[in-house]
Amino acid sequence: MSRYSVQHLITHDGTFHADEVLSTVVLTTLFPHAKVIRTRDPALLGSAGAESILYDVGGAYDPEANRFDHHQPGAHTRQDGSPHSAFGLIWDRYGSEYLSLIGVDPDLIPGVAAEVDRSLVLGIDLLDNGALDPSTLGPAAGLTLPSLIGDLNPPYDAPEGAERSWFDVAVRTASDVLIARSKGTEASLRARQEVLRSIDAAGDHPILELPRGAPFGSAIREAGADHISLVVHPRKTDWVLSTVSVEQGSYVRRLDLPAAWAGLEGEALAAATGVPDAVFCHRARFIAVAGSRDGAMRLAELALAPDPGPEPM
Repeated sequence: MSRYSVQHLITHDGTFHADEVLSTVVLTTLFPHAKVIRTRDPALLGSAGAESILYDVGGAYDPEANRFDHHQPGAHTRQDGSPHSAFGLIWDRYGSEYLSLIGVDPDLIPGVAAEVDRSLVLGIDLLDNGALDPSTLGPAAGLTLPSLIGDLNPPYDAPEGAERSWFDVAVRTASDVLIARSKGTEASLRARQEVLRSIDAAGDHPILELPRGAPFGSAIREAGADHISLVVHPRKTDWVLSTVSVEQGSYVRRLDLPAAWAGLEGEALAAATGVPDAVFCHRARFIAVAGSRDGAMRLAELALAPDPGPEPM
């Protein structure tokens, strides 16, 4: 479809939600010359032609006819039966094109599209359709993206006509979020390739050395590299020793750094470890820093050594 053939992007007016706001982000990026119209006028919706894309409104799902609603009986679902919101429908149809337009590496677009769908779109779909109860999220319920976008709606006593300006702010804000998530996901996939190469080079060694700092946890788990407990890599002016979580996002690690190092810095850490350029160990024992590669590797070797336990009386 030509970027100039679409003249109107039509969604509902009134209170806006994350699904049509993020859909608007994707569609206005792809069709920057199209006019965004917010309406529930049945006459206007019914008369919209092929030059218009209707989303989150219109009562039909027909990608060939540019119709992307999810409220009607028998609405389109994912393969597992979970519901789509308008954003899920739009991402399914236009996500890859959007990623291409914002400059994602063409070789990585399929992986980025799938991961953004898993990590962002799916949650919005489920929350928008009531398939996920926000109350189950506890104190984090008000921190979800749909909740934060909802906060951008005008107050009940806003001046007449203010609604559109608030909607436009929400679209700009959501655009920054979607770009950041997409580009961050692309970077993670690039990092995955680097980490997998380093894993191959490391063989069965429990310390993985990376050429630079990069997200490593998911690649280690994907590779089945259960033998890797620690990761060492350079950072601007020093070297970092990191632990490996047992699962994505978990605070449980395959190996904690020694308890005797917790919270120590500088001379105190150097004295406790015998590593002259030891800089810092986090009190939670998941990261330590040294001034050199040799220092970081020595800390890693010490962390792997069996705990001798208390000295005999």
